[in-house]
Amino acid sequence: METESYLEINPQQFKAFAQLPMDTPVVMLNLLKFKTMVSETGLSGGESYKEYMKAATPYFAKVNAEILYMGKPQSMLIGPEDENLWDKVLMVKYRTIADFLGMVQAEGYPSHLRAQALEDSRLVHCQ
Repeated sequence: METESYLEINPQQFKAFAQLPMDTPVVMLNLLKFKTMVSETGLSGGESYKEYMKAATPYFAKVNAEILYMGKPQSMLIGPEDENLWDKVLMVKYRTIADFLGMVQAEGYPSHLRAQALEDSRLVHCQ
């Protein structure tokens, strides 16, 4: 049985998120599973994601986003032992929902590099 991957924002979920008060602070939890190899570049997914982060850094800086945590999950303490862990966990704090929306919708934002590097992902809005 093939599992479904999630790489793009769901339009209905995005619309609901965009209806929230724009001045609300937000933390985005990113769960990332990298491709073994990115056919377009010959890089590993992890290497390709580093290229995305390098390209996205000016966009993060423009909205004063703060990377709270980026690391690799090590072991499952609660949950099934045989469940595959994500390759990376990233938490980014934005001053407001408006800042986040402005960033991801900005001309030139390198979302294509993110999608290119990933096999699967989750983006979770946290407050």
